[in-house]
Amino acid sequence: MSNSFDIQKYMTKGVERIVAESVKATLKNPKESAFMLKFAAASKAASKKRRKAEDSGLHIPPFLIASITSSCNLHCAGCYSRCSNATNDSEPVAQLSRDEWLRVFKEAEALGVSFILLAGGEPMIRRDVIEAAGGVQSILFPVFTNGTYIDERYFELLDNCRNLIPIMSIEGGRETTDKRRGSGIYDKLNANMCELKRRGLIFGASVTVTTDNYKEVTSEAFIGELADKGCKAVIFVEYVPVNDESRELAPTDTERQYISAAISKLRSRLPETVFISFPGDEKSSGGCVAAGRGFFHINSHGGAEPCPFSPYSDINVKDTSLRDAINSPLFTALQSGSILLDDHDGGCVLFEKREQVEALLNT
Repeated sequence: MSNSFDIQKYMTKGVERIVAESVKATLKNPKESAFMLKFAAASKAASKKRRKAEDSGLHIPPFLIASITSSCNLHCAGCYSRCSNATNDSEPVAQLSRDEWLRVFKEAEALGVSFILLAGGEPMIRRDVIEAAGGVQSILFPVFTNGTYIDERYFELLDNCRNLIPIMSIEGGRETTDKRRGSGIYDKLNANMCELKRRGLIFGASVTVTTDNYKEVTSEAFIGELADKGCKAVIFVEYVPVNDESRELAPTDTERQYISAAISKLRSRLPETVFISFPGDEKSSGGCVAAGRGFFHINSHGGAEPCPFSPYSDINVKDTSLRDAINSPLFTALQSGSILLDDHDGGCVLFEKREQVEALLNT
């Protein structure tokens, strides 16, 4: 790790900022605000656990990304997960069971992890796993979903388990969203948002930022519409090219500067909304925070990977503890080397330098 950059302090302050902004975003919703204040206390306790572990030489990231299924019902244009064969139409039998995922969640809770992002595939296909996550109240579970599986039973679950936060994927307005995700998806998302707002449930939006839509999705008009519908968090995810042909969709440095400036302006003008940019400007945050520095990824089969965009693993949580997975040889090599800190063209250094990551895996 960099000698001039305190990753533990950086990530802890990042968590505290997200929690503080989330509390502020829910002050007008008594039930939601009560939960967020309770979670703020749990998050503070988790930070103490991480600091104690750090003092003993064990770095615990505050975030995990858990892809709880590799199955999805949509075929979004340019989907990285499908192009890398991590997502398909059927449900493979070798994926982690509900009980195995619950063990991972409980181990994460004991270690001091504050957030576990549930992804896929389409995570809401695994209702059993999401229900299990709802019972682990000291961890906040943003659920990154295409929104098509949200029904009455899910609305009731979200009402009962406030630590489950649906983050619905949207690409901009109706034309842009349906062009990438399929006809009628925008209207389904809009209906979901209206119902979530009616029920007083907090939710967010995930936006894949490309060279085609970066101005639209960071505009005050688009974000204002989401805010009016009740959206309390917007997560901007820069497009990672799946091949050389799609590279032109990945934002350039100039466009990333535009995006960063636009997000800063949105934060000042819409204080009740939480804005997160991933991976954001890695240079100003001490480099990439994947591979256990700030988070890592567990795929649907249990493999611990540096990041969803770097699908390489040398250890599986089916066979070992989460603590051991955090200290896998691959993660240790990445954290002690220079790859995570290297200069690169796009938003994801691990994807761009995948040959070097593969070389580490084979040593």
